Amino acid sequence: MGIIDFKLNCFACLMQPIVIDPASTSLARHFALVLTRRRSRKRFPEGCVTLMESEADAMAAAQPDKDLYAALVYGPSPSSEGLRLFYLVRWL
Repeated sequence: MGIIDFKLNCFACLMQPIVIDPASTSLARHFALVLTRRRSRKRFPEGCVTLMESEADAMAAAQPDKDLYAALVYGPSPSSEGLRLFYLVRWL
């Protein structure tokens, strides 16, 4: 299987599309809780992301009133600034 291009759904997205490599051993899709005030963001530093075991666990632990949202993310990927980032695949 080759590399699959996955384009984010956003209105004014200036970022390049995420390239998801199914053969990667270091990057993967994860269900997670994301701490953010703006759901318009498409990438998040590792410190804002808590990985969860399942979609159901992420949905159950979400607390939108505390800016904690369930999501499917891809990563972690090293950034040019030396951070490890997770990219939003979709909100749950």
